[in-house]
Amino acid sequence: MKQILLLLIMPCILFSCSQENKTTVTSPDSTIALSVGTDNGRLYYQVSRAGNPVLNKSFLGFTLADGALGEDLEVTQVAHASFSEQWNQVWGEEITVDNTYNEMTVTVKEKTNKQRTFDVIFRVFNDGIGFRYHFPEQPNLNEFVVMDEWTEFALSKGGEAWSIPAYHTEYYEGLYEKAPVSALDTVCTPLTIEINDGSFLTIHEANLTDYAAMNLTPQAGTEKLKADLTPWSTGEKAFVKAPFSTPWRTVIIADTPGDLILSRIMLNLNEPNKIEDTSWIEPGRYVGIWWGMHTGAYTWHQGPNHGATTENTKRYIDFAGRHGFSGVLVEGWNYGWDSDWTKEGDKFSFTKPYPDYDLSGLAQYAASKGVRLIGHHETGGATKNYEAQLDSAFALCRELGINAVKTGYVSPRLDGKEYHSSQYGVRHYRKVIETAARYHVMIDNHEPVMPTGLQRTYPNLMTQEGVRGQEYDAFAADGGSPPEHTTIVPFTRGLAGPMDFTPGTFNYDDNVLHPNTRPRTTRAKQLALSVVLFSPLQMASDMVENYEGAPEFEFITSCPTSWAKTLVPEAKIGEYVTIVRKDRNSDDWFIGSITNAHPRELNLELSFLEPGATYQAKIFRDGDEADYQSNPYPVTIEEMEVTSESTIVLKRAAGGGAAIRIERR
Repeated sequence: MKQILLLLIMPCILFSCSQENKTTVTSPDSTIALSVGTDNGRLYYQVSRAGNPVLNKSFLGFTLADGALGEDLEVTQVAHASFSEQWNQVWGEEITVDNTYNEMTVTVKEKTNKQRTFDVIFRVFNDGIGFRYHFPEQPNLNEFVVMDEWTEFALSKGGEAWSIPAYHTEYYEGLYEKAPVSALDTVCTPLTIEINDGSFLTIHEANLTDYAAMNLTPQAGTEKLKADLTPWSTGEKAFVKAPFSTPWRTVIIADTPGDLILSRIMLNLNEPNKIEDTSWIEPGRYVGIWWGMHTGAYTWHQGPNHGATTENTKRYIDFAGRHGFSGVLVEGWNYGWDSDWTKEGDKFSFTKPYPDYDLSGLAQYAASKGVRLIGHHETGGATKNYEAQLDSAFALCRELGINAVKTGYVSPRLDGKEYHSSQYGVRHYRKVIETAARYHVMIDNHEPVMPTGLQRTYPNLMTQEGVRGQEYDAFAADGGSPPEHTTIVPFTRGLAGPMDFTPGTFNYDDNVLHPNTRPRTTRAKQLALSVVLFSPLQMASDMVENYEGAPEFEFITSCPTSWAKTLVPEAKIGEYVTIVRKDRNSDDWFIGSITNAHPRELNLELSFLEPGATYQAKIFRDGDEADYQSNPYPVTIEEMEVTSESTIVLKRAAGGGAAIRIERR
């Protein structure tokens, strides 16, 4: 208690006698230090790690509709606190999350002008930092409009980042490219940077609530990045009513790429679970009437090749029931697909099925097979039309036992004018999630705003797209995503939360519409992606007939989607990654290991297994002649007895990988 009181008092002494006012908070292990001060009336922060600078003086503040808020400031109060807890996830990459940090709240006030005040709350973890602005209710700052946020991240050393452009990449569905920070466009977060000293930073945000998503813009000729908020169509960035807190700005600081994946800063900066009864939230793996639309076997709209027929859906349900899948996604079941739905999304009905689709009967049939239908609500970006039907649509889902819905927003602008990542979009997505929770419906959101950890607060938000996923291997004009793509996204988009990437395509030769486009992977790598790319709801992407008779399909049907523990024994962004995960409901372990276009060998030590115990490992690896370009199909299946002292030698072909299941005997 005495120490806390001293921390509260000492900054006041500092501020009374120093021209450059500054105070500091450190991480619980004292490795990271964050200092705050004022310089010519402007508030800044800076960060060091193990005594070495990470972020130089980085300024904070805003431009509001009526002028600047962040000039001629004085610090009026500094408060320190510490916090530590262990909390359990409803689902996730591990069960228990450690949330331990030291906090410093800095209150500033304008010395002139309107004498407005705001707080900046800093939290320092052992693996990085988070900070947010808070505006208390006050006479001269009640309802206001944010036109710009000044938040800076001034890198102390140069580095290269993997990025996609913010305003030239629809739905975040781009290929990440590596370039010097100073040469970037305005880019999306998470932005992962390899610093010249060999360490790694990832800049993102947490708890995006009623605000615009943050992008990053490099300042010309410098290693400094500045916040760029996605605007409304009319130019404003955010309409705010005090009291109000912005999203947290987050920086993970790591020695290795694997440490980035294991950070839980973003989740810890979201509010605890608000859903009291989570018994209806069920992670699982499913199949879907989907891939055939992209390759030309089926259509979404009515006609002779309509995919969403009662007969076809029963076939998928039968398959799912035989192989232990939890659900069947059906796209194109409802009225609205017959027009140009990307421009006429207001024609979609979310309660009226096409005549050849017996929605109620199929829901009952699925239940008789131990399977659930998964709903599909494509909006074509017409959010007003969707919001008008939300309650009736989700009420129908609950009535029929449909407890998961995939939503979609395929249109460059919501309602023809607003960015998906604007405050407008953020408000809409939150309304859908909260409404779905009231009806006990899980959400898989496509064309989303970039995730920021909201799944902690609303664990019915299971997974989201926001990535160039497997569908591009069906229709992309460039022939499909290159082999390195999946060795990059775990360290970029994947750090924002679960990805509905939809791995698992087995047949590369049945693409009627785009015969030169296919997955640029081996089949073994498709298996490995089930482990490498985390999603608690994950679809096996291919048409079900393409799985028949393939012994390696066993790995997909046995692989869980929610985990007790996650490890990353090796990773080099853009080249290779191996991820080890322990099942939540057994003592089994699952491993996914992938490489880019270069073949590689890995000596994988199994020291994570329980000492003294005996296990049986089943390995699904690239066949000896496998190659992602010339011979992608061969998979060799091997079994061996292993212990914690064993080492497995994995040979991964070009564009290939390996998947392993380890069962305790």
